[in-house]
Amino acid sequence: MIKGSIPALITPFKNGEIDKNALEDLVDWQIEEGSNGLVAVGTTGESPTLSHEEHQEVIEIIVKKSKGRVPVIAGAGSNNTRESVNLMKFAKKVGADAALIVTPYYNKPNQKGLHLHFRSLNDCCDLPIIIYNIPGRSIVDMDLLTLSSLSKLKNIIGIKDATGDVSRVSDTRKYCGENFIQLSGEDASALGFNAHGGVGCISVIANAAPKLSAEFQKAMLQGDYKKALILQDKLLPLHRATFLEPSPAPIKYALNKLGKCVNELRAPLVTVNENTQKIMDNALRHAELLN
Repeated sequence: MIKGSIPALITPFKNGEIDKNALEDLVDWQIEEGSNGLVAVGTTGESPTLSHEEHQEVIEIIVKKSKGRVPVIAGAGSNNTRESVNLMKFAKKVGADAALIVTPYYNKPNQKGLHLHFRSLNDCCDLPIIIYNIPGRSIVDMDLLTLSSLSKLKNIIGIKDATGDVSRVSDTRKYCGENFIQLSGEDASALGFNAHGGVGCISVIANAAPKLSAEFQKAMLQGDYKKALILQDKLLPLHRATFLEPSPAPIKYALNKLGKCVNELRAPLVTVNENTQKIMDNALRHAELLN
């Protein structure tokens, strides 16, 4: 089962192009540090500014470099159902273990449209799907009746919930059953999310703190919430610093400080300001990731 700490990997750039060597090194480092899975080309991977060819290239690099050591969840979402179908088929072809599909953004489908979109993806190929519900970005919110209906389809196995409402986990258990995979999409509330029945987090901060994030999730999966709370306190400043400016700008700065990638983003995103740099430096020190 997909569970635990699953970093939504950044896409490293160098001189405007994908830094393939840095990406491969990140994959190895994440697995060595204990991450339980990897998301390729989610929002944290700057999917909006990658070409279709680059999007597919990053997925393939991560799948090949992982070599089956951990599950790879390919970002295959779009507000164009046909485009998402094509990304799903590509992810299946290159060996991804699942697909992460965001609720369609900007065109704002209603619940019937959401059901049609995800049913079409369920039917297009035999690849497990994790629905990504993030109303703050997509402006649409999948309601529990729609989710319940979709959860009965063969390939829809879980949800990444970024609503920030931890009580929703209990409602989802009621509507979709205890075996429906629930992953937090918000680092800071992952502790409460798992206490309500979640089994992991698709995480931004795990990019820079893979070992701590994996230990945090492992503690909760073992029911050791006392240890998890200690780790939460250690990680909280990093949670806060990571979202002071549009993601993934702060976490890319952190990874640059750790020597893992160039601090480079694609427009319209820009590198973080000096104040955010100072706060992130302090957060990295608090987590004992930086001297």
